[in-house]
Amino acid sequence: MRFLLYITIILLTLNNCSLKKVKDHHGVHFLDKKEKKLTINQSNKNDIFKLLGPPLIQSTFDNDLFIYVERKTSSTHLINLGKKKTIVNNVLLLETNNRGILIYKNFSDINQMNDIEFEKKFTNTDYAKKTFIYNFLSSLRNKINDPLGKKRKKASQQ
Repeated sequence: MRFLLYITIILLTLNNCSLKKVKDHHGVHFLDKKEKKLTINQSNKNDIFKLLGPPLIQSTFDNDLFIYVERKTSSTHLINLGKKKTIVNNVLLLETNNRGILIYKNFSDINQMNDIEFEKKFTNTDYAKKTFIYNFLSSLRNKINDPLGKKRKKASQQ
């Protein structure tokens, strides 16, 4: 009887384990294939919404700009302690004119994003000079943290 119980527990445990990697998917599935169905000066907003759904980011200035994202990550092997690895990272920029016709389309995948070079110059800030504003704000901060001045009295006595 116990043997049958042990076999049942082992089988249930092994049945719940999965050897497949977990894949997290965010955004529009198969964005690269759906992007090819949109044509400039022929597709309109209705076609875009029907094909891709609502955009992740939508801005309205002179023209409407829609940003669609597809991101797929998977956990790595046990050696890397299950860190996430990016498999797919696609971004689609669509711009429509005031009539709703598609006038600009830009698709970027993970390879094109890796080729982008960022500026390496940094802006250094120098807080060595204590200006009037810095002194004023620091004294205000001290008064907010210790309104009765008890902490300052203890520090000066020691």
